[in-house]
Amino acid sequence: MTTLSLEGLIVKKPNLRGGRPIIAGTGVTVRTIVGHYKLGLSAEEIADKMNLALAGVYAALAYYHLNQAEVEADIIANSEAAVMKEITGG
Repeated sequence: MTTLSLEGLIVKKPNLRGGRPIIAGTGVTVRTIVGHYKLGLSAEEIADKMNLALAGVYAALAYYHLNQAEVEADIIANSEAAVMKEITGG
């Protein structure tokens, strides 16, 4: 039997999602998980909705709570980029 650890569940790769933290093997960003969490979904609901392993969702939430300033800055930057895209029609 293999014992898994938290190490390696969240990764950052420059060539994936702009180097943002993602759940390993999925491409799903931590900020996406946090967005669903802030909408009131439980970790279990997020895992079911996005077809993810529950451990990955909990790892993303743990990463967020350990690196809240970094993730919040990414969320804000993404929001600002979306607004600019809407304004410019691009």
